[in-house]
Amino acid sequence: MPEPSRSKELPVSLLTDPVMIEACQARDFGRIFQLLKARAGIYPSMIARRCDLTPSRVGEVIAGRRQLLHMGVIERISDGLRIPGHMLGLARRSWETPPSLTVTPCEPAEVPASTVEPPAAGLPGADVDSILALAAERDLSASTLDALHSSIADYWRRDDEHGGETLRPAVVGQLRYVVDLLKEQRPALLRDGLHSIAAELARLTGWTYFDARQYNQARAYFTESLGLAKAIDDRQFMANVLACMSLQATYQDKPGDALALVTAAQDQARAAAGTTPRVLAMLAMREAFAHATLGNHGATHTAISEAHTQFGRISTGDPDPAWVAYFDEPKLIVDTGIAHGRLGEAALAEPLIADALRREHASNHRGRAFHAFWLARTQLQRGKLDEACHTAMDALAPAAAVSSQRVAGHLREFYEQLEPFRREPAAVVFESRLREVLPRQVSGLPRP
Repeated sequence: MPEPSRSKELPVSLLTDPVMIEACQARDFGRIFQLLKARAGIYPSMIARRCDLTPSRVGEVIAGRRQLLHMGVIERISDGLRIPGHMLGLARRSWETPPSLTVTPCEPAEVPASTVEPPAAGLPGADVDSILALAAERDLSASTLDALHSSIADYWRRDDEHGGETLRPAVVGQLRYVVDLLKEQRPALLRDGLHSIAAELARLTGWTYFDARQYNQARAYFTESLGLAKAIDDRQFMANVLACMSLQATYQDKPGDALALVTAAQDQARAAAGTTPRVLAMLAMREAFAHATLGNHGATHTAISEAHTQFGRISTGDPDPAWVAYFDEPKLIVDTGIAHGRLGEAALAEPLIADALRREHASNHRGRAFHAFWLARTQLQRGKLDEACHTAMDALAPAAAVSSQRVAGHLREFYEQLEPFRREPAAVVFESRLREVLPRQVSGLPRP
């Protein structure tokens, strides 16, 4: 979304009004939107346009029928309406610093590395591209492709365990290396293999940006991955990338986009030869997420049923692509629980998420933290305060072990839901443990 011009800044009298300050601290967007209309002449339709929200959603917020909790939406509101970040509990926004004083942007305006000239290394004649060019002179073989595929599998494992932030330079470097190999004439089989590897590396890079909530960068790499897969007509992988983009759209609170993207993914999968039931089950579950974010109960339940039906058709000999192997039975169960949770069906969600969490591998720190916070939220919705706080405390150790802004976002959402119970003993113990394990996260949470 383009940033508003300086002429659209809010009146200082409004930003310094105690009523506005209090509304921002509480993230009472219904009250904020009312104040904007009354004091700044910014009507709901203008709010919707500036913040990339639908007018109906803005109306529901003003009427008190909907809350806005997703960090991506709150950031869009801050940027679109020029509400300083600190007033909404955010970091200082890039537009708050005059260009002449800007040193480093919060999110570098970077495009996929394979499309730009890489910076030279510090030693003359020993830059990375020169080294990789020398390596590229040797003949490629099937074993070379196998080695590259193995390194991608290792990247994904490390991403689950530690997050992708520290992996990203290595992944981007390997992506650039593989794209450079594609510039030379190769036998068709090797060329297709390199395209497939480059597509997977671009998707992985996009995923690391998505997990860091740097959505523009993620979308750029996902788009590059889509183009690489399209070059070899790998429709199943195109479906996989579109499904990733659909999931990102749910996090950006853009459910209409999420549904359109997953529908396109399903179209690609159905057009592909040999699409396996596991792939179709994964796509059906992503469709369920999109419908759940839209609040469509019937469509969500239908998509969940389709996911389970397709999963039941999986056979041992199915030629599943390596990238869908993660979608096993525990993943199916936990995603089913999350879809119910997104609909507010906590009684259905809680046992499913709890069951999957018991089966989740201990080394998958991000998944364990992510799903534990989801479980805690459903337990809190069911009035099980003690259990919710205990579950959330169990999530703190894996959350501390992984660098993931998505996990941090789920921690924040649970913390905000805990607000009415802040003085209860279980909540006090949880907050004490939170400050001990994740002191940096605590500094960014709203004050009680």
